[in-house]
Amino acid sequence: MNKIVLYFGLLIFFLSIIFFSQKGLLIEDVLLRSFGIFLVITVMSSILALAFVKAINKTALDKENELKDNIIGSDENE
Repeated sequence: MNKIVLYFGLLIFFLSIIFFSQKGLLIEDVLLRSFGIFLVITVMSSILALAFVKAINKTALDKENELKDNIIGSDENE
């Protein structure tokens, strides 16, 4: 998951370099703005990915516990 987030951030970085270069900015401004966008996008994507993975794990754990309760409950009734 970390590689995906990093690669997505790098994609945005290079696209922003192209975008800002087309505006005719100085190379220093282009690199600084692109790096800032890279950092923001990468951090936000990491947080989103962590929240997504936590939600999936919580749902899977709840379902597993529910299935265990159903199996244990059916053994006691027999």
